[in-house]
Amino acid sequence: MSKIVKILLAVNLAILAALTFIYPNLMVGPGKLIPGHKALEGDCFACHAVFTGASSDKCATCHKPADIGRLTTTGLALTMPSTKAAFHQDLKSQDCVACHSDHAGVKRFARQRQFDHSLLKQTTLTQCQTCHKTPTDSLHKQVTGNCQSCHTQQKWTPATFDHNKFFVLDRDHNAPCATCHVRNDYSQSTCYGCHEHTPDNIRREHIKEGISKYENCVECHRSGNKHDIKGGREGGGERGGEHDD
Repeated sequence: MSKIVKILLAVNLAILAALTFIYPNLMVGPGKLIPGHKALEGDCFACHAVFTGASSDKCATCHKPADIGRLTTTGLALTMPSTKAAFHQDLKSQDCVACHSDHAGVKRFARQRQFDHSLLKQTTLTQCQTCHKTPTDSLHKQVTGNCQSCHTQQKWTPATFDHNKFFVLDRDHNAPCATCHVRNDYSQSTCYGCHEHTPDNIRREHIKEGISKYENCVECHRSGNKHDIKGGREGGGERGGEHDD
């Protein structure tokens, strides 16, 4: 490569570098800023660090994590505090750019950002209603809390819980959740919510069959069919051995 070509390349690179710093919006800008940051248009280093991109530390100079959803960036109290934004105080780390992109960008190629629940503290992960409205359909009206019993934090649908794996809800057992799950505690269940199931009746029937451990009904009975018994057939023999250990 001749000396003249090298000089021309060096000059071109120098010009490009100079133009990038003088006109960053034209040269490398991914799009206009959001309306709330319009005053920063053209001041790239208000949010970006040299060669490393947007910096969460720079975000925090204006958006103090403890004030998000409560105060404006100028320190004034919000007329309508945002309870949904209050989860920012419970983040394990302030990685603002993991969820936020303040450039409009070319919409066709814009990456869709999604909140990463792994940024939340463990104690906050169970407080779904702090940010999400409780569904109003007939099933969820009966349910309070314990969202993670059925839903993951990556996707709301499809729900992962299959009730039939624990107990088949046939037409005779299409009852309100609280009938079996007292006080909406889905970590345990009881069959004593129905009139024919009482501790005395259950004990009498099982002792007669030689079964001494019968507290957890669904461990053996996975449906309303009394012949559908895990561990053995009706009559006691094999089933009794299953329970008497």
